[in-house]
Amino acid sequence: MTDLRKLGTSGIEVFPLALGGNVFGWTADERESFAVLDAYTAAGGNFVDTADSYSAWVEGNQGGESETVIGRWLKARGNRSEVVIATKVSQHPEFRGLSGANIKAAAEASLRRLGTDHIDLYYTHFDQPETPVEEILLALDQLVREGKVRAIAASNITAERLQESLDFSDREGFARYVAVQPHYNLVSRDTYEGPLRDVAERAGLAAVPYYALASGFLTGKYRPGAVVDSPRATGAGRHLESERGQRVLAALDEIAQARGAEVASVALAWLAARPTVVAPIASARTVDQLPALVAGARLRLDDPELALLDAASSVTAPV
Repeated sequence: MTDLRKLGTSGIEVFPLALGGNVFGWTADERESFAVLDAYTAAGGNFVDTADSYSAWVEGNQGGESETVIGRWLKARGNRSEVVIATKVSQHPEFRGLSGANIKAAAEASLRRLGTDHIDLYYTHFDQPETPVEEILLALDQLVREGKVRAIAASNITAERLQESLDFSDREGFARYVAVQPHYNLVSRDTYEGPLRDVAERAGLAAVPYYALASGFLTGKYRPGAVVDSPRATGAGRHLESERGQRVLAALDEIAQARGAEVASVALAWLAARPTVVAPIASARTVDQLPALVAGARLRLDDPELALLDAASSVTAPV
């Protein structure tokens, strides 16, 4: 059994790999999504991450497709109490922004789609600097007091706004963020390391990084001359053009070969070992993609392996 980890200062405990729900209702249809969710929970997973806007970017979709699929799966399996559901507010086409009224309306819509009476972890998806933190936290605090949300968190926020939010909650006795969701992986370290991580560490927040596998680049399937059939291939393939990306792949290959592990498992294990990180997020379109992700939650890299990856992924080439 893989030990569960505490989600910041909340009483919530989660599997050290969050299953990304961005593919549900997009590249994975309902049948495939159910199969992936079944396999993830059968492997011990209990932490599913989605957003009210997934997948509004797909032609013909309206947003909320992922939540709807997850809600139908929860109903079909009757396992709501066993799964930690995280979703987000601010980007749904009908519920944009972080005004107090919008947060309340968006939360109600998410609850309906998920078919539940509470959201375990509710993120502000993208911060809106023009909206005072007081207004945002007043609305979130009300949802917590009403029992509709268990804990709150922030994604895509600056260190300054995060600190301002924490200070306001502490001063006024409002619900306080327990987690932060940054863009963070082996080829994108400066998107979290630095002031934002410093605030999270001081405040005891859990980090739940997205793009944990750099849109698939850190699975190792992107190689010179390889053609990958994926909607994210262009973005992921760009890392091949950088010296840093090539260094990271070489280090991952070396460790994966020595460990008899998948490249993706090693990349996730490095991320899970970083300060403040509780559960990287990774998604699977098919059940076949899932074992390497779950293995990453169970793999413990030793100090020399971590040091090798630290050096390979640094902004400057190792000396």
